[in-house]
Amino acid sequence: MIKRALNILKQYYGYSYFKQGQQKIIQNILEKRDVFCVMPTGGGKSICYQIPALMLEGITLVICPLISLMKDQVDNLRNIGIDAEYINSTLSLNDIDRIINLCKNNKVKLLYIAPERLENSYFCNLIKKLKISQVAVDEAHCVSQWGHDFRTSYTYIKSFIYSLSERPIITSFTATATEEVRKDSINLLGIINPYVYSGGFDRNNLSINIHKEMDKLEFVKSYIREKEYESGIIYCATRKEVDGLYEYLRERGFYVSKYHGGLDDKLKHKFQEDFLFEKLNVMVATNAFGMGIDKSNVRYIIHFTMPKNIESYYQEIGRGGRDGEKCECHLLYSRNDIERQEYIINTSSSFNRRAIEIMKLNEIIKLCETEQCYRKVILNYFGDNSHNNFCNNCSNCFNNQELKDFTIEAQKILSCIYRTREKVGISVLTDILRGIPGPKIIANKYDSLSTYGLMKEYSGKYIKEIIDSLILQGYLSKKENTYSMVKLNEKSISILKNKHKVLLLLEESSDSRIEDEELFKKLRIMRKDIASWNNIKPYMIFSDSTLIEMANLKPTNSKEMMLIAGVGEVKFNKYGKYFINIIKNYNLKLKNTKNS
Repeated sequence: MIKRALNILKQYYGYSYFKQGQQKIIQNILEKRDVFCVMPTGGGKSICYQIPALMLEGITLVICPLISLMKDQVDNLRNIGIDAEYINSTLSLNDIDRIINLCKNNKVKLLYIAPERLENSYFCNLIKKLKISQVAVDEAHCVSQWGHDFRTSYTYIKSFIYSLSERPIITSFTATATEEVRKDSINLLGIINPYVYSGGFDRNNLSINIHKEMDKLEFVKSYIREKEYESGIIYCATRKEVDGLYEYLRERGFYVSKYHGGLDDKLKHKFQEDFLFEKLNVMVATNAFGMGIDKSNVRYIIHFTMPKNIESYYQEIGRGGRDGEKCECHLLYSRNDIERQEYIINTSSSFNRRAIEIMKLNEIIKLCETEQCYRKVILNYFGDNSHNNFCNNCSNCFNNQELKDFTIEAQKILSCIYRTREKVGISVLTDILRGIPGPKIIANKYDSLSTYGLMKEYSGKYIKEIIDSLILQGYLSKKENTYSMVKLNEKSISILKNKHKVLLLLEESSDSRIEDEELFKKLRIMRKDIASWNNIKPYMIFSDSTLIEMANLKPTNSKEMMLIAGVGEVKFNKYGKYFINIIKNYNLKLKNTKNS
């Protein structure tokens, strides 16, 4: 089963291995066991139910909270060759009948619907006639009153499932849920004896920065000018605040989008599409924007106002860096925000919810005012107590620490040295870790090692800098009478056994990941052009991380291109030749420049 799942992963999604937790989740679903999954945004939740959907008989019904979310998901699935449809309020009755008939004729594998549809008995009777093998509930925390985003419509899911003649597998997914919310959600969704996966909440590519009592307008203006060519979201507490900041930036010559519930639907749609299609790079919005938006290359998130709870804050910053690349998160905190959020809670929440909301507000105030590591405080809130006392990726740690934790990177490097039996030099070792199939690597079958490609997201230069630092600190030894051969020592073994942490003073330079900035820019332009020709969003073609790997490895044929993470068969057949041509022309230009 898992072998077939891996084949589907490569064929449609372009990846050769599952992310942490995915394989176990998929295996349990295929064994027809219910699942409750807590996985950080960008961790790959959707793949966990989409791959089983392709392997199970019948259709998978996906319950999705927002129209924009289901449309994005379905567009993305169709783009990679998977049959998917959605039913929501934007469709006519004729459209709905057509989609139901497609489902009956086995022409659809995933059907996305809004939870509100389950309140309609006529609609429920329609889809009861379908063979539903799996019900996947996205944003599962919405069913709990203890959650930060309670939706009454989610309470209809359990009764709908119980009304089906044959009970499907129930799978549920969320990125933000405390232990209390998890238990409540499992009960309210009617999940039986589930496999519960908690993949941790940490997103270490998010840099968390909280700025206290500063000039907010000046900060935003300066920051987005510096990040002119990068995509970012600025969150505000109210519609009035969104409109005010939008006008302020427009008057100063910035081209920005805006989004809130009070906008005309056509205007709201236009602004959202301008942002997703990268016609405009800045989105000023209330929290109504972003849930389920799969735009993978958001490089910064700014909270102009303190959010009303930690769950909302962590969910919103989770919309940045979904491709695994770095994203800077900035919260502009003022004591005046507290009064504003209290007013919003007292005027918009029911009496039963107010006490819960005020309690949650107090927790985010504590976060904003703490001197501790922000990441540790957030993870502790969600019940994850495994984190160190500092992360070196938040503004409190930047102010208090110089050393960074490189334990995981060190373990990958040391494990590779062990598996190659200490027989390779630093250059070959680096190529193995990056997944570059050189002659020596192929001849010695190093490409079959579990450590092959384990650090493909890093540049060769940066891996070598880590190795040099490990040698300098005595965590690794040079072999006698050799130039670049390395061997393990007692400290190395201690690190591999998790008995010792590796703290290094090592800054990741701007070229640590992108080795050829000029080629990367050309590939991004090509991606935007293809998106324009096909009227799809650029990130649906290839993510930034995939383009970075192309720029670094420079594949010039189909075999090399298919080794790039994120390049599947369908996408290669559609787009591969364009990117190969860019790389070939670029290489030729470089060669001519050197010869002249």
